[in-house]
Amino acid sequence: MCFVLYCLLFLLQAFELSVFAQNPPAKSDPPVVAAHPGPLNEPVQSALVFEALTSYGNYNLFASGSGCKLWASGVEYDRHSWGRFLRADQDYVAEFLPLVLLQEPTKTDFHGYPLTKERRIVPGAGFSPIGWRLLWRSGRRFEPYMEEKGGFVVFADKVINAKATYENFTLQSSTGVLLRTGSRFDLRVGLYSDFHMSNGFMVATNPGLDVMNANFGLSYELGHRRGAR
Repeated sequence: MCFVLYCLLFLLQAFELSVFAQNPPAKSDPPVVAAHPGPLNEPVQSALVFEALTSYGNYNLFASGSGCKLWASGVEYDRHSWGRFLRADQDYVAEFLPLVLLQEPTKTDFHGYPLTKERRIVPGAGFSPIGWRLLWRSGRRFEPYMEEKGGFVVFADKVINAKATYENFTLQSSTGVLLRTGSRFDLRVGLYSDFHMSNGFMVATNPGLDVMNANFGLSYELGHRRGAR
């Protein structure tokens, strides 16, 4: 009886082996892992602008100081930071003006109106850590821009009025065009700019000053360069 059972088991195993040999199981493909590209570390579009400005008009809109002229020279840093707005690139702007020269009357009244024709030049320096620029037609030969910069300026003497302050807050508004040359150096021309300064009534008298000025600069591209087309 046991011998018969052993024979049946042997025949059953032989049959299973023959079936397995004729129909081998399909090999499963290895799992496919989706490849995700790593982060692209592209250089940020930024530039240094070596600039100079000269005033060509003095008016009384937000300030009462009169009979003054202003010259300044320094460097501006522009960095593309906030995508686009009104079809323009939004850039962060900061500016350092190590040389600021103010020509003013030697004697003025309480509101900054000249009481003499004599003039003097007072040196100073300015810094604007807060700024915003809109740059249109990015990558084209001519790129119009508009920017606002806020900061302060410090003079070697009290300006606009003898009882005013050494320090003044500043707000600059400018428009112009960036001329692409095809190299890392580009030209910037701003013919319509406003330079406003006032002490914010830190003391009793706050004559302030508003001057129209022209701004010229040589822009050097850092990081990713936007070629003209």
